[in-house]
Amino acid sequence: MRVYMDHARVLRLDRPVSKVIVGNAEVADATVADAHTIVLTGRNFGTTNLVLLDADGNAIVDERVLVSIDEGNTVRVFRQTDRSVLSCTPNCEVHASKTANGG
Repeated sequence: MRVYMDHARVLRLDRPVSKVIVGNAEVADATVADAHTIVLTGRNFGTTNLVLLDADGNAIVDERVLVSIDEGNTVRVFRQTDRSVLSCTPNCEVHASKTANGG
């Protein structure tokens, strides 16, 4: 499952949730809106997992979560063998920078 950094995604469930577990709370956060609705928010770039348990401790959801940048708000800059990706939401900041030799 994918969510963009600083964006929320609503998860609606068929069964009521009793417990919400996020592997790395620095990457994503999950909030219980009601027993059938979870709001997942991307905090930082990276991956983590989300586990939702019912009242009996059975997993309703056990998914990998990818928090990434919204590609619609990025600018890529190429200078010879260097590449930079700027996230422009609202001000442009360097998201990633690489050289041809992987640096």
